[in-house]
Amino acid sequence: MGFSTFLVITSLWLARVTFGFTAPRTPVRASTSSLQVAVDPTTVTNKEYEDICGVTFDGDGLQRRLESTKYLYPKHVEVITDLEPIAEEMVKSALLETGAKAWQPQDYLPDLSKDGWEESVKELRGMAAEVPDDVLVVLVGDMVTEEALPTYQTLLNTFEGCDDPTGNSDSAWAKWSRGWTSEENRHGDLLNKYLYLTGKCDMRNIEVTIQHLITTGFNPLAKKDPYRGFVYTSFQERATKISHGNVGKLARSCGDSNLNRICAKIAGDEGRHEQAYQQFVEEILKRDPEGLIFEFGDVLRGQIAMPAENMSDGISDTLYEDFSEVAQRLEVYTAIDYADIIKHLVKRWDLENLEGLSGEAEKEREYICKLPERYLKLAERSMNKKKKEQQKSGVEPAKKQFGWFYNRYA
Repeated sequence: MGFSTFLVITSLWLARVTFGFTAPRTPVRASTSSLQVAVDPTTVTNKEYEDICGVTFDGDGLQRRLESTKYLYPKHVEVITDLEPIAEEMVKSALLETGAKAWQPQDYLPDLSKDGWEESVKELRGMAAEVPDDVLVVLVGDMVTEEALPTYQTLLNTFEGCDDPTGNSDSAWAKWSRGWTSEENRHGDLLNKYLYLTGKCDMRNIEVTIQHLITTGFNPLAKKDPYRGFVYTSFQERATKISHGNVGKLARSCGDSNLNRICAKIAGDEGRHEQAYQQFVEEILKRDPEGLIFEFGDVLRGQIAMPAENMSDGISDTLYEDFSEVAQRLEVYTAIDYADIIKHLVKRWDLENLEGLSGEAEKEREYICKLPERYLKLAERSMNKKKKEQQKSGVEPAKKQFGWFYNRYA
């Protein structure tokens, strides 16, 4: 086909789209496409038209193309659609009631509208005064992570078949997304207000960090795939539960029972959400085991990205690394936890006993099942090496400076 033919088709299409123009029809020789543009089959063959426009002259061709290109993962969407009754049940069973019956941040904080609020704040500050800065570093990092919730809801809405296209859609997946978000929203609110009331933090610096993190965004490499997305959330919810739970234990050991109670409550939410996402993956496995296995393996090869890894206060270039180092030193969240979570998921989804896979899928299953032990050995080796080096040198790890605490070291 010559260039002049291409121009004929293009000009006709542009005229129709831009000006609503319909080219004159030739009763005998012309065919009319679904775009209502007259096409002369003696000038442009059906095959040439399809090569350029992606559709044939007839409307059925256009419809078939739209159906085939609507999703990147049509088979995955088909499975996700089949899971809608389960998602609906999770909305009712895994998520708590909203409104007055649900717990709210204010339930765990002094009520400044009541007489004697000064004593309540004084009591909170008295217990918080015993919490060292390194524990608060991890608490602030966890809070900043929770406050970036808009990013995570945006991420959920990229999973094909699970989106909320109108903002108040009545589909099971849309209701799950909004319900999950409403529960998660309480976590950042509660931790933020607690830290403010302690009087120990530079809240403006922390707020700058939150704004930076939301502005920068986050890409966990889910690639709009609901399989990959639910594998990621199954992992991340458990990781968050572990971190909040361990911070609470440290707070309790320092005498701050109030902070321990706050962290335990948040960890409980994360635990319920973890179970829901892992149930979704279990149901996917029943319907498309090989599809899930290949995506799970690929996600693990790229490693699970932490949602706060792009945090910045606009001053320190190593803020996330410094925060992560403190968290590992306190054993709030370590490389061993990372390996243990993968081990838990392998057991939770019974991948050791998954049968009936093709050759390539079986190799991937074996890779996944062996990975936790490999990661565990590497983590233990790395941690033991650091301990030996520290014992040999007799020097404590260098403390890091944090703008979150008016440039104090932790």
